[in-house]
Amino acid sequence: MPLPLPEYDDLDATGLAALARRGDVSAAELADAALARAEARDLGAFAHLDPAAAVRRRAEAAPPGPFQGVPFAVKDLLHPVAGMPMREGSDALRHHVPTTDATLVQRYRAAGLVLLGKTTTPEFGLMGVTEPEAYGPTRNPWAPDRTPGGSSGGAAAAVAARVLPAADASDGGGSIRIPSGYSGLFGLKPSRGRVPDGPTVGEVWHGANASLPVTRTVRDAAAFLDAVAGPSPGDPVALPRPARPFADAVGEDPGRLRVGFSVRSPLGTDVDPACVEAVEDAAALLAELGHDVEEAAPEVDGRALARSYFMMYFGQVAASVRRAEAIAPGARRRVEPVTRLLAEVGERVSAAEYAASLDGWNVYARAVGRFHKRYDLYLTPTTAVLAPHVGAQAPTATERLLAGAAARARAGRLLLKSGFVEQLIIERLADTPFTQLANLAGLPAMSVPLTQTAPLPGAPRGLPVGVQFVGRPASEAGLLRLAAQLEAARPWADRRPALVG
Repeated sequence: MPLPLPEYDDLDATGLAALARRGDVSAAELADAALARAEARDLGAFAHLDPAAAVRRRAEAAPPGPFQGVPFAVKDLLHPVAGMPMREGSDALRHHVPTTDATLVQRYRAAGLVLLGKTTTPEFGLMGVTEPEAYGPTRNPWAPDRTPGGSSGGAAAAVAARVLPAADASDGGGSIRIPSGYSGLFGLKPSRGRVPDGPTVGEVWHGANASLPVTRTVRDAAAFLDAVAGPSPGDPVALPRPARPFADAVGEDPGRLRVGFSVRSPLGTDVDPACVEAVEDAAALLAELGHDVEEAAPEVDGRALARSYFMMYFGQVAASVRRAEAIAPGARRRVEPVTRLLAEVGERVSAAEYAASLDGWNVYARAVGRFHKRYDLYLTPTTAVLAPHVGAQAPTATERLLAGAAARARAGRLLLKSGFVEQLIIERLADTPFTQLANLAGLPAMSVPLTQTAPLPGAPRGLPVGVQFVGRPASEAGLLRLAAQLEAARPWADRRPALVG
């Protein structure tokens, strides 16, 4: 049976909003089109969908705004939506339903977006794949036996499958850029303090996290940034709204940029040849467009950065489990084995160790600052691998054994001191070693879907390969100018997985 509104698949959020404003289609019809696609293209991308009748009522009441009537979903993490379950990928929070909206959700509503439900995430957003044990895996529409990544995996799958034109996402270590790279989307992580996380949270992960929807087009990302950026009361760090809209940057000449690039993993681990080729192709394209490009990288000890990141990570996992326990007593016993292991280790991190790890962030920020005195942008692969197969990062027998030992013997401190857990985590980070630098330094960064592979088994149209650009502080407008130039030179919005047709 044909899906309603066949033109829906071809249009981004800006285009759908224009249809609705002209009266060519109603918001309720757009909602019906999205819900029909969610059912027909089921990839496990949704943690919750509201009933169709409720969504239609919401659509009919959508306020005027830049995205009036456009279907949308919020990631099931960080930003509560009043009346919708907020499970955060965990069985421990299966029955948790917030009663108030986050500041960001309020801004989504004010922009006219119609909220259909919540997209999937790994438990507490902790993994680079979206395979929560309680709810099952989310699959990549380019190859359903592969992951769309994480932690914004459901958002990326829904947008890449043309179920939604855009979807809420957040990025504490790459969780906007990684799924964008695996799924052929444009993913912009804003600067620290650009988009608020209030009202109940000041800075997520001490400011390492930033939020913005994943999109198919650059103009949508710019319009979303205009809709949601800007201070809210009590923000610990808040960038003022710019004098000109971010949307004005799209189509403007980015000027002649100096770009340093690297294809070497900061951990010294392997990088897939397809990811190397994607960066080399991007460097050649930049040169064709008149930019100055040369191999160069910030002077950062990648393993030291990983240790700083994971010291914070361990502590934050422990805090997440404590928070879950406060919401749902007994939650600690119901979280996944790896979460339990990380939480037990985090409980043994001392205040001095945690403070020292945060002090390290300044070291990396200064190093990138010195790099940016010479170069406007830093170009790398978004990830070191193509989208992994579903299940490739499932907990190992060793991890499950360690989780049980840590819980029974309270041996988290011993595990932390041994360095064994750290090595396990660095092994997991080997797939995605390029993204954390921008988080710790608070810099804007974007994944751009310039290339894709030749056809592969299970992926008849190939797999997307993203490249990452890291900019100077508060330089989102400059990133958007370059992204729009690249989009014009190498259009990607019409590429679609076989699932879409």
